Amino acid sequence: MSVDTLPQVQGRLTENAPLAPLVWFKSGGAAQWLFEPKDEDDLVQFLRDLDPEVPVMALGLGSNMIVRDAGVPGVVVRLGKAFSKIDKVDDVTLRCGGGASGILVSSTARDAGIAGLEFLRGIPGTVGGFVRMNGGAYGREVQDILVEARVAMRDGSIETLPLEKLGYTYRHSELPEGAVVVEATFRGSPGKPEAIGAEMDAIARAREESQPLRSRTGGSTFKNPPGHKAWVLVDAAGCRGLTMGDAQVSEKHCNFLLNLGSATSADIEALGEEVRRRVLENSGITLEWEIQRIGRE
Repeated sequence: MSVDTLPQVQGRLTENAPLAPLVWFKSGGAAQWLFEPKDEDDLVQFLRDLDPEVPVMALGLGSNMIVRDAGVPGVVVRLGKAFSKIDKVDDVTLRCGGGASGILVSSTARDAGIAGLEFLRGIPGTVGGFVRMNGGAYGREVQDILVEARVAMRDGSIETLPLEKLGYTYRHSELPEGAVVVEATFRGSPGKPEAIGAEMDAIARAREESQPLRSRTGGSTFKNPPGHKAWVLVDAAGCRGLTMGDAQVSEKHCNFLLNLGSATSADIEALGEEVRRRVLENSGITLEWEIQRIGRE
């Protein structure tokens, strides 16, 4: 796949683009092509004209992702500033670009006196990412606030999908492969900015105290099995502080994996698999990955 066979773009198209600097773990290989569209029209036209056989994947802040060391085939789409706009629809509703961060959305909601979106302060990702995976924190998740999502499909068409069409379950949606969330509409309830701000501050403090935020990490590694907390199962299996190469299970919160400096993605993924093996052996429960693992094995 050469630049001559790819559609013309107005944004930026980079061949063999390193992804490690763009993801929290700071490990992994390159994207065959990285596309940063100028705007929605640029994205839609590119998807429409791109060979349907070429895989497409959207990348947000790279906070919940292992990029494998051999890299990612096809096109990785990264939404920039043009996709970070947030508009107030009415007193309790915001329309947010797919590239807007959880912090930006929750802060905008606070300033507008919209309660119920505070938990997004605790999700280190973009609208596109947490809409795709029904992201959640502190007892709430995206399906509690989502009205609809505008999605660029792999064929270049744009669809507006109401909440019920997304097929949400725990940390999962039925959005098809190659689809890119360009916008989402969230609805909260009336609130006082001071109270909303206080709740957001409490969430920020709780995260700071309990999670290794200043490390190279990928956020919550495993989904909480029904009736259990993943970190408790990992701890009970004796995995707190477990290392493999330069990858480590966090001492501070053992549902977080860390890159201590020079871990490969293979080290990180292998450590996760060893944790899953030990937890199964200890408790009989099979942990499911919450972190996305992408690219060639």
